[in-house]
Amino acid sequence: MVSLYAASKKIYPRSVEGIFAYWRWILVVLTQLVFYGLPWFEWGTRQAVLFDLASRRFYIFGLVLYPQDFIYLTGLLVISALALFLFTAVAGRLWCGYACPQTVYSEIFLWIERKVEGDRSARMRLDDADFSLEKLVKKWYKHIIWIFLSIWTGFTFVGYFTPIRELAMEFFLTQMSSWELFWVFFYAFATYGNAGFMREQVCKYMCPYARFQSAMFDNDTLIVTYDTERGEPRGPRSKKAEAGALSLGACVDCTLCVQVCPTGIDIRDGLQYECIGCGACADVCDTVMDKMGYARGLVRYSTQNAMDNKWTPQQIWQRLMRPRIQIYTMILVAVTVGLFVSLSLRTPFKVDVMRDRSTLSRITEYGTLENVYRLQIMNAAETVQTYRLSVKGLPGLKITTDTEVMVDPAQARWVVLRADIPYGSVEGGSHKITFEIQALGTDDFVVEKSVFIVPR
Repeated sequence: MVSLYAASKKIYPRSVEGIFAYWRWILVVLTQLVFYGLPWFEWGTRQAVLFDLASRRFYIFGLVLYPQDFIYLTGLLVISALALFLFTAVAGRLWCGYACPQTVYSEIFLWIERKVEGDRSARMRLDDADFSLEKLVKKWYKHIIWIFLSIWTGFTFVGYFTPIRELAMEFFLTQMSSWELFWVFFYAFATYGNAGFMREQVCKYMCPYARFQSAMFDNDTLIVTYDTERGEPRGPRSKKAEAGALSLGACVDCTLCVQVCPTGIDIRDGLQYECIGCGACADVCDTVMDKMGYARGLVRYSTQNAMDNKWTPQQIWQRLMRPRIQIYTMILVAVTVGLFVSLSLRTPFKVDVMRDRSTLSRITEYGTLENVYRLQIMNAAETVQTYRLSVKGLPGLKITTDTEVMVDPAQARWVVLRADIPYGSVEGGSHKITFEIQALGTDDFVVEKSVFIVPR
């Protein structure tokens, strides 16, 4: 029978120490401190970062955003995409190897697995062993820790959308809503499955980035490479043996570079789409080179041009700032500065003016011609604010309702606004007018356009 696919074998990554492993764990700690800690910070009387979908308000420290501010999310996505393009052009899958949530949580879950079951060989022996009490205890202990961490992760995720202190109280009192429970356990299940079981399968088959990364690489992109000219022909030898006398290269064929790889590839076969650029193979190879008394860097971050032309590190760094990188950097800086300038100039309130569709215009008892409008003021500030209303555009045009409106912090208020002109003062038709809304005590104001209808 012909098999349509090759069954994947479980990968048992070996633990590794080195400069790249150190930085990888630094980023694991930093990203998780931010993720787990940020929802617990308070800003005044509220949570510092909260995406309140029910009230359609998004709090980010001192910033309050509404759905009308969607343009800022677009700017953030553009910045993220440009940053990804820049980092990829400079150093390949830098994001994948060091900061991607899939990598981060796989590292955490693998660390727990090592602490409970042992390193690579011990885990392999345990899985191959017959059923025993020791095997049962270790497996259950590992999975209990995984499940606890997954639920905590799901709880933290939901805490970005529901005040986390209230959520914690509801959780312990078993009073959470059905939707909150669903998302806590859905995200927990996703974390448990992706980081505990699927791991490299997500990177290989589910993540599209692995597939299109080659379109973003060039010959000056830093990638994890194996120095074939120096390493081949590979072969085992004793520490005292001279590699040259044995007609061997520097590679001792220990396969440690394969054993530490989280995706199970052999870097000596060249660049492969499965490589996430974590540098684990470079760390372990440097350790072997130290033991053998050879120079480090048999496996290292380098570029195709550097390998072909035997460039020095200084030449590599000079070439990194090539025109493509400069263009990416300039665009990224320009968009980032533009976004921050736009946020700094953003008026802390929004105004919508709509005509009352039930009545185009009417003649009042005072002999004036009146139009009615509905005005919504959204106060994005954290304090109560009073706004003064005025209208311009036609001779004698004035507001006949209250011209001052008070709005509670981070709230929206609808008001009915009536404006009139002396009857017969302007010809019939649709006339453009502008409403000016001034926040008292500040220099902030908004101008909204509308029309005043005069019957013909």
